[in-house]
Amino acid sequence: MEVTGSEELREFLDSWQDDPLNIKKSFTEYMEFLAAHSNVSFTFKARPGVSYSLRARHSIQTKRVLFVLLDVVDDEPASRWLSICFYDDMVTDPADKGDFVPGGLMGEDARCFNLEDDDAVMRDYIRARLAEAARKAAKE
Repeated sequence: MEVTGSEELREFLDSWQDDPLNIKKSFTEYMEFLAAHSNVSFTFKARPGVSYSLRARHSIQTKRVLFVLLDVVDDEPASRWLSICFYDDMVTDPADKGDFVPGGLMGEDARCFNLEDDDAVMRDYIRARLAEAARKAAKE
């Protein structure tokens, strides 16, 4: 798995001990799911007290620097949660579980999904969006 900022990512995951909402498990599962796709690389950016961001990009992408942004929101470290954002035109939202954010991802319209607790249905719904975005990124 190619990660720019891999040492920071490793340190972040190693230090993340308190996780009553099981968000770390979801974050690592999503990361591993994306890493299983060919030609996907990652960039990790730590902003303690704000967020820890993992950006996934497919090597074929030329117009965009990512296809998904996984943010571990760190405003309350004891109760971190995930905000997973996609370009709005890269995912569908048939159950209307996401939030439309005008200009919310690199200046383009976004669709963001929040995972705030250990919700298996929402985890699976987000995983389906990840798969959809990865397929589309491989064709850009």
